[in-house]
Amino acid sequence: MPSKFIMAPLALAALLCASDAALAQEQAVKIGVTGPLSGANAFAGKDNENGVRLAVEELNAQKIKVAGKTLRFELQSEDDAGDPKQGVTVAQKLVDGGIKFVLGPYNSGVAIPASRVYNDAGALMSTVGTNPKITQSGYKGVFRIVASDSQVGGAMANYAARELKLKNVGVIDDRTAFGTGIATEFKRQAQAAGMKVAGHEFTNDKASDFAAILTALRAKKVDAIFFGGYAPQAAPMVRQMKALGLNVPLLGGDTLCSPEMAKLGGAAVGENVRCAQAGAIIAKQPAGPAFLAKYKERFKREPDVYAPSFYDQTMFIAAAMKAANSLDPAAVGQQLRSSSHQGVVGSYGYDDKGNLKKTAVTVYTFKNGALAPLASY
Repeated sequence: MPSKFIMAPLALAALLCASDAALAQEQAVKIGVTGPLSGANAFAGKDNENGVRLAVEELNAQKIKVAGKTLRFELQSEDDAGDPKQGVTVAQKLVDGGIKFVLGPYNSGVAIPASRVYNDAGALMSTVGTNPKITQSGYKGVFRIVASDSQVGGAMANYAARELKLKNVGVIDDRTAFGTGIATEFKRQAQAAGMKVAGHEFTNDKASDFAAILTALRAKKVDAIFFGGYAPQAAPMVRQMKALGLNVPLLGGDTLCSPEMAKLGGAAVGENVRCAQAGAIIAKQPAGPAFLAKYKERFKREPDVYAPSFYDQTMFIAAAMKAANSLDPAAVGQQLRSSSHQGVVGSYGYDDKGNLKKTAVTVYTFKNGALAPLASY
């Protein structure tokens, strides 16, 4: 009997030693996510987070080794509410917590000031913010993982001129860094394509009544309106256009290419809405259908606009860690710039400023409440 009780603690000690040895062979890697988890664009922030979460879960199952240790990825998601001030606070919190790899922000207006915090801390920031200013700072740790406003706005301007053959357009922007940036690019390239911009009106990203500015554009007999802003404003805008008898297309960027647009706009959202989104048509990419199925199985919903891009960039960062055999952000960043990665939504490769060297832009409309691709550029 005595030996039985003596062996138990010895066996436990051996088990603990084995467990400690296993932990010693693991290396925790924290991945930060920042985006709007509250407010009107919370649907997008959660979608982005889901894309990173799916990648992290798959990477942990793969048991990637760097410098002889198996990486264990840990996700820390923070709500920046789409607000520049809160975004800077969140950025400081993440870097103070030792996080060196951040996915986000979603909003250009948050990404621009937050990028300095990440740069000063030596962290990498991978954003879907499209304002060109984001990558004009010279920060080596900043990566834009989708097309910029100049690319998306230009694609929509080309589509409007060539396919819709528009002559007289109106422009509205919500005065955010994103809205102003993409509206400015559309306006510039629309004029270069021979279109007249009859009026440029302004609103904000909290507005819900657009009657006055829509009436002003109706008086100018515009044959389309381009809106630089987000789905929570675009959906009521298109409903009010119909109510005012302004039966012309509503054009926009990637933020209108969201299931939320159809959800909020209802029957008013159909083929009258045209939006341009960075990336190829995911369902037609080799790995696209498998990703869509995995996402739906894991989160019980379809992905929104940027979940695939956040998934791809997380996978690219992990591949860069392995190739560099290092977790040093500078080494990983250099690897990101000197290599390429085939993701589920396209190919990733960055120039010296952190912009994608090449990216497709796809124009979509809505049919029966779902996105339907029209053309890729």
